[in-house]
Amino acid sequence: MRRFLIGAEVLPGGGAHFRVWAPSRRRLEVLLDGAAVELAAEPGGYFSGIVQQAGAGTRYRFRVDGGESFPDPASRFQPAGPHGDSQVTDPAFAWTDAAWQGCRLEGQVIYEMHVGTFTPEGTWDAARQQLRHLADTGITVIEVMPVADFPGRFGWGYDGVSLFAPTRLYGAPGDFRRFVNEAHSFNLGVILDVVYNHLGPDGNHLAAFAPAYFARGCPNPWGVSLNFDGENSGPVREFFLANAAYWIAEFHLDGLRLDATEHICDGSAEHILIGIAESVRRAAAGRDTIVIAENEAQEASLARPVASGGLGLDAIWNEDFYRSAMVAMTGRREAYYVDHRGSPQELISATKHGFLYQGQRYQWRNRRRGTPAWDLRPAQFVTFFQNHDQVSNSARGLRISEMTSPAKLRAMSALLLLGPNTPLLFQGQEFAASSPFLFFADHKPELNRRVREGRARYLSQFPGEYTDDPANLATFERCKLDFSDRQRHAPMYQLHKDLLRLRREDVVFRGQRPGGVDGAVLGQDAFVLRFFGQADGDRLLIVNLGPDLNLETEPEPLIAPPESANWRVVWSSEDARYGGAGSEVECRDSWRIPGDSATVLG
Repeated sequence: MRRFLIGAEVLPGGGAHFRVWAPSRRRLEVLLDGAAVELAAEPGGYFSGIVQQAGAGTRYRFRVDGGESFPDPASRFQPAGPHGDSQVTDPAFAWTDAAWQGCRLEGQVIYEMHVGTFTPEGTWDAARQQLRHLADTGITVIEVMPVADFPGRFGWGYDGVSLFAPTRLYGAPGDFRRFVNEAHSFNLGVILDVVYNHLGPDGNHLAAFAPAYFARGCPNPWGVSLNFDGENSGPVREFFLANAAYWIAEFHLDGLRLDATEHICDGSAEHILIGIAESVRRAAAGRDTIVIAENEAQEASLARPVASGGLGLDAIWNEDFYRSAMVAMTGRREAYYVDHRGSPQELISATKHGFLYQGQRYQWRNRRRGTPAWDLRPAQFVTFFQNHDQVSNSARGLRISEMTSPAKLRAMSALLLLGPNTPLLFQGQEFAASSPFLFFADHKPELNRRVREGRARYLSQFPGEYTDDPANLATFERCKLDFSDRQRHAPMYQLHKDLLRLRREDVVFRGQRPGGVDGAVLGQDAFVLRFFGQADGDRLLIVNLGPDLNLETEPEPLIAPPESANWRVVWSSEDARYGGAGSEVECRDSWRIPGDSATVLG
């Protein structure tokens, strides 16, 4: 019995079963070791058959209509890249994670990782050696940038074309499984970033089997959209539902992050995203999973239950928090920052309500943006101020630690990591990595030229001269993390570990309770958030991103102390251990709030 509808699968008694959808073809043959084995036609455009001489490790191609041959659209491994032969793989692995129960959304701290630059070696095995450090830092979920195979020596992964084949650049499929298995031993979940809105421009052979894979009339800035609702879309949907299930079942992943869902077009009675979420959960066989959407349009329905008219995903990236935080830390207001002021009220509202734009006009797009999101839980908003896109969009790939003052960064890190939403860190952010993160992609010469010119046009909206060639190996190499930064930048690394420990151990910060936080503006650059702990008492987080603030009186009930008690300082970003001046909030009869600081009172 097959595990998945398509691809090559080894059989217990020997041989392998092949199945492929090619409705526009009359004849399909498997080519291997100089032999050709014809597959039988099935209803609905599928071809299938058992090839006795095939087994794990066998390399093969599909010949169509007696002419040209192509890799398997559902190949499990492409050892020579997406233009080369496919390889039959055996998914058997000595898993030791039977006790692992998966990941529920609440309580998670996500860490975005690009395997190729996370370590100098750029492999699964090298990344596996760093898992203990991530767990000790307080990370709970690793979000791996796309690994579906793509051409060239390096890339971000968003131009993947072999959607079932983890790229050979990072190791063999078994190395990926070993990484996940060991992550679970450290109580780290692993979710995978997948791209279901387009395929890359080079190495995409799907049309050779079925032009119906692709849609017309659905604009997409990165390529041709997928056909999820047009003629012959049923098998296309099956392909992507199988892909989502495959990563969960055969690699024990704990969920998916769905790239650019605003460019997934589907007018079907049941949106493909509903099916993807359900496919993930079924494949997990009782383990908890997380499915997160990136959605620039901020459509809250993605994260609502299907029974309430939503698409049933678990969470959604909150770009508004990021944009306001960046303006607050850097003062930048070009391009997509133009609609944000970085004011205390914006940061309070983003913390309390998630999206700032829930249907208002957005100047940068000159149209309304967002939908009402009042019913979503705090944890359903994934907040960040660094990710792969946002670091690279500084033209020179600068980290936020190079774009703002250390004091402001310490203060805003407290807001990010103690807030009720689900925080996300980009690799190296926890120790203020000195390496940039630039856009890099290795293609054929003409495509490299077009990519370079397109990237330059896009980055022209940001300040700074764009000089790095995405196709240059040196550009890629510069982005690799240097783990000696953990020692060089030890104060910032310690700050992140202490904040994540406070988030994990303090019952009030850990709660992420709907309606559990309120906020008030205290000054032009200062605000307070009060976390209500009910029986466990309350906590205050006071953030001041301006000069020292002195308040002789403050008619604001949110800073009122507990009855018959006084506030005490629990944590301060100005602690000397973090490189601060050692000053703290004074909160007796009057208040003195140090500039560029964050303080936790309890």
